[in-house]
Amino acid sequence: MKLKGQTAIVTGAANGIGAQTALLLSQQGANVVLVDSASCAGTLQAIQSFRDKAIYLECLGEVRDKEFVNAAIARASDTFGELHILVNNMCICGIHNENQSSIDQWQLEADLKAQATSLFIQGVSPYMVEQKYGRIINISSISSCDKERTFTASRRSISKLTKQTAKELCEYGITCNSITPIAMTNFDETKIHQTGTEVSIAEAVLYFASSESSYTTGQILKVDGGFCIESPN
Repeated sequence: MKLKGQTAIVTGAANGIGAQTALLLSQQGANVVLVDSASCAGTLQAIQSFRDKAIYLECLGEVRDKEFVNAAIARASDTFGELHILVNNMCICGIHNENQSSIDQWQLEADLKAQATSLFIQGVSPYMVEQKYGRIINISSISSCDKERTFTASRRSISKLTKQTAKELCEYGITCNSITPIAMTNFDETKIHQTGTEVSIAEAVLYFASSESSYTTGQILKVDGGFCIESPN
């Protein structure tokens, strides 16, 4: 097990990418802290079915609330001691203001996602600095039909935050990398041979979370099945 005895905080763990990531990290021996505003019962059931002796902690609340974020991180520390891995996978959506244009609302969603991501990084960094070890993995998106502008803006914000964090924390043995997956609605499994993007993204997270990536930081990895390959012409 690559992560035996380590503790991983995974946000957005109730379903999708977050749930699959939490499951894979648990299978690799990590104690998982599941953070979401919705129940993670389905994720917990999957973890228990694959690993009888899995150790986990569920923290439910608003990821944009600084008090909740700090309380969840402190609870994780009190429960498991050292905090080794942070996977920022929160989804900020459904923001609506009649006085704002669609473009402004797209940008707002992107900004809120970056703010929530930053809150978790700020909250967990002191713990990682003290232990002189940490793996921070941020997840953004590339494109998704009706919300392409949102994901493009989010990707840029998260990429900037990733590089800034990597630069500030590298001297403490902490890496920070980002994964930009293709949005699920645009994925066509017939074009590439894999079981699904959620699994592939989780496996990319595992690489960044493991010791194998100790010399890799500030990187933006696209997991998109070739979606972003530009035509040679």
